[in-house]
Amino acid sequence: MANVRSSVIGKTARVAVVSLVLAGVGMTTTACGTDPDIDITKLGLATDPPEQLYNQGLANMKAGNTGEAIRKFDAIDKQNPFTEWGRKALVMLTFANTRQNRNDEAIAAGNRYLKQYPRSADSAYVQYLVGLSYSKQISDVTQDQRAASRTIEAMNKVVKDYPDSEYVDDAQAKIRFARDQLAGKEMQIGRYYLERKEYLAAIQRFRLVVEQYGNTNQIEEALARLVESYYAMGIAEEAQTAAAVLGRNYPDSQWYADSYKLLKGGGLEPRENRGSWISRAAIKLVAGE
Repeated sequence: MANVRSSVIGKTARVAVVSLVLAGVGMTTTACGTDPDIDITKLGLATDPPEQLYNQGLANMKAGNTGEAIRKFDAIDKQNPFTEWGRKALVMLTFANTRQNRNDEAIAAGNRYLKQYPRSADSAYVQYLVGLSYSKQISDVTQDQRAASRTIEAMNKVVKDYPDSEYVDDAQAKIRFARDQLAGKEMQIGRYYLERKEYLAAIQRFRLVVEQYGNTNQIEEALARLVESYYAMGIAEEAQTAAAVLGRNYPDSQWYADSYKLLKGGGLEPRENRGSWISRAAIKLVAGE
């Protein structure tokens, strides 16, 4: 009987300990024992005051423990949404994820912030972080350039919606880089068609670069490739116009030297036809559009 009594007492004590733990976090138990297991190491995140969690997050950021900081800010966001601490934590959650190269998470947090607090003092910064996260996803021109398009869209919002912010200069730099990537993608496709002597398809791509991406680093090659493509098709007037525009805007370019040599080899020289689409596009080129 003594052993049985001791076993019962021991069991009762264990039940009491579990009850106390659960009571500390406002939970109740049921007789059937169907409650899910609880990781008591994470209970503090749910009960610590948001100010304390926020300061812990900042301390972890300063110490380089970005992953731990994200846990702190995420806890505030989940436990205190639509509060001032929740708002501040969402800013830091966007920043910390950006720093950690968790770009999808940063974009999601940033867009959520902008939807909830579109006119707050931190909106320009968060919009910039969203654009920065997209820009960090831009891949080589041989790959899909969707991230480049989204970088332009996000950074254009920084420039247009927050023209006096300190982030405008870098936003514009990111836009230029993204546009150069998009132009580079078109050039890659155009060269593919050119190598296969599919000249009309190649011209379509090079024309797009000249008309839409005239202020990128791809413009010189695009004009030279137009010279090459039109010359191969026997459309001398357009080849001469492309060479003339190239020579007028980039007289020291190797691309112009190659184009000039190509035309000379066929008894031609650069000559601009003012009625050509290339000549009309050159007006925007000079204007830097």
